This record gives sequence, C-alpha cells and structure tokens, in this order.
Amino acid sequence: MQRPLARRGIVVPSEALVTRILVALNVIVYLITVAQGGGLNDPGGSLFDKWILFGPFVEHGDWWRLITAAFLHASIWHIAFNMYALWWLGSVVEGAIGSVRFLFLYLACGLAGSAGALVLDPTKPVVGASGAIFGMLGAGLILEYRASGKLLGGFATVLLINLAITFGFRSFISVGGHVGGLIGGLIGTAIIVGRGRFRTTWDVPTIAGLVAVAVGSIVIAYLKVRNLA
Repeated sequence: MQRPLARRGIVVPSEALVTRILVALNVIVYLITVAQGGGLNDPGGSLFDKWILFGPFVEHGDWWRLITAAFLHASIWHIAFNMYALWWLGSVVEGAIGSVRFLFLYLACGLAGSAGALVLDPTKPVVGASGAIFGMLGAGLILEYRASGKLLGGFATVLLINLAITFGFRSFISVGGHVGGLIGGLIGTAIIVGRGRFRTTWDVPTIAGLVAVAVGSIVIAYLKVRNLA
C-alpha cells in the first residue's frame, strides 16, 4: 500500500523496512552497552570503547569508528529521542526515495556527521545517530521542496528548531556532527533528486554519487586527524 506525498509523484509506503532495521540495530547495540556498562543511563564496556568516535583513535587506524559511533548512545533519553526522530524521518525519506537509496544515504550522512564532528573538535568523544538524523532532515527539506515548491514547510520548521537546540546547547551537543550530517543529507539528496529515477531500485549513477559523498567524508576526516599523533 502506498499513498501520495505530494503532486510531484513522491510516495510513502506503509512500511519502511530499512528504517525499522536501523532502529532495531541501534536499540540492540544500546542494550549491549547498557549490559556491559553501568545501567540504562551509563552505557559503556568494551563495545562502547571500541566504537566511540575519537580523533586520536581514528588517526591510529580505527576508521570503523566513523560509522560505528552512529550506533552508540549515551543515555536512555539520548536513544529515545534519536530513535523517535529516525522512525519518523526515516519512514518518510525511505518511502520517497526507496530503501536502497535510503540505506546508502543514511550511511553517507552518518559518515558526514562524523567528519563534521572531527573537523570541529577532533579530540572530543562523540556518539549518537544525530548526524545521520540531521541528514534525514536535509533530505526531507529537499524532497518537500521538490514536491510542493515551498522551502518553508514542515521539514524546514523542524530543522530550524533542531538547529536552535544544537547551537543553544553546544556545550554537550556535537555541532559539527549535526551540521556535517545535514550537509551530507543535502548533497546526497540533491544527487538523488537530480537523477529522479525513484522507481528504479538500483540506479547505479545515483548509488555511485552517494558513495562519493561517503568517501569524501572519510577523506575529510583523514585530513583532519592525520596530524593528531
């Protein structure tokens, strides 16, 4: 079952499989770190230590941290807020662009968020799916504009509110992570919309463009951390 999102032919299916899988993976990882750490609001342990984003560790070769940190969360409220946002935003974006493109876009945004976090402060430990979620906000902004011709719609409102929160509480929020993910989402979705083949599951040029966003993010991260040792 599908329902129209707007006049330009974007559709939102009743089920968003990749979004649900991503939410489930985040919850499973959180429960593991809770069991290994000190409780619901004090996750930790070997998995947490191995996956957290920290510039000096990345510089020493732990490149997986650029994406694994997006599956870690610091507290029950942290993961609850992020998973609610991912469920809502991911369902809409995945429905609009298809599951395959959505998966590549989400991962590219996660990497872009990590790159942004490292650019702003490479020695600040960072965890959370917020970078990728801000990427979904950027994606929704472009998709909503494509569908309605209006830039100041629902996604723009939610984005502005979240940017205000980000900069208002920047002492414990990764501004670089949020902004980096947003930029990744805007660029990645511009590539998708530019191709416009929403009914084609495997559109190789689009996937290649999203991979380029991911690789570019990794390069930016490398350039930032290479001199930390």
